[in-house]
Amino acid sequence: MLTTRLVKVVMVASVALFALVVAFDNIVDYGSNYEFVRHTLAMDTTFPGSALKWRAITHPAAWAIAYWLIILTEAALGLLLAFAALRLATTLQADARLFNSAKRYAVLGAGLGFLLWFTGFMVVGGEWFAMWQSKAWNGQQSAFYFYMTLLAVIIFVNQPDGELDT
Repeated sequence: MLTTRLVKVVMVASVALFALVVAFDNIVDYGSNYEFVRHTLAMDTTFPGSALKWRAITHPAAWAIAYWLIILTEAALGLLLAFAALRLATTLQADARLFNSAKRYAVLGAGLGFLLWFTGFMVVGGEWFAMWQSKAWNGQQSAFYFYMTLLAVIIFVNQPDGELDT
C-alpha cells in the first residue's frame, strides 16, 4: 500500500531531522552539553564515596574528544537516515523488492543511533560512569526516549512491503 510506504519515508525522515537538529544544537550551544559530558566523565556529581569513582576521567582533552565523537555520530546518523529517507522516497512506487532493499540504510542509521544512545548513554554513561547517581547530569531518560523511538520506527519500517495495488 502506497500510504504505508509514504508513512515509512516520513518516519525515517523525521528521525533524520531529529538527529541533525541535535547535532546542530550541540555545535551552536556547545558549552551546555559539553558541561554534561564533563560532569558525566568526571563523575563529580555522583554519590559521595562511590566505589566507582576510580573510573572518572578528569582530562579536559578527553571530555572534548568524547563530546565531538557524540556530535559526529549524531550528524552521521542524521545524514545516513536522511539518505535512507531519500532512497525510500525514490523507490516509493517501485516494485516491492526494490523498496524493501532500500530499507537497509534505515536499518544502518537506526543501528548507529541505538549504538550512540543505548550503548553510549545508557551503558557507558549511565552504568560505567554512574550517570544514574547524578541528580543534575543524568541523561538516561532522554536517551531512552531517543533509542526507543528509533526502535519503534525501524520495527515499523522493516515490516515487509508487498507490491502496490494497481
